[in-house]
Amino acid sequence: MSTAAAPAALPSQVTLANAGQTLVELKQALSHQAGPVVVLDAASLSVFDSSAVAVLLELRRQLRAEGKTMQVSHWPRRLESLMELYGVNGLLAP
Repeated sequence: MSTAAAPAALPSQVTLANAGQTLVELKQALSHQAGPVVVLDAASLSVFDSSAVAVLLELRRQLRAEGKTMQVSHWPRRLESLMELYGVNGLLAP
């Protein structure tokens, strides 16, 4: 029987208006996952702007400082395109 926590999930909307709160909530949710790799599910993300990329980069930075890595599943294609536009797709590769 596994005791691993379920993947944390991005909310359906991440924009400038809620990016700060989203970062706090995701950091808390990811803290429940033990081990060196934490998992974030992006399946429900449907409304977002560049703030979503900023939130993911900041989560990555904080987790790396703790010696952890982040895997994101179910990338929305538009988010992948936005990451490519900003040149950070290598940092947050799906």
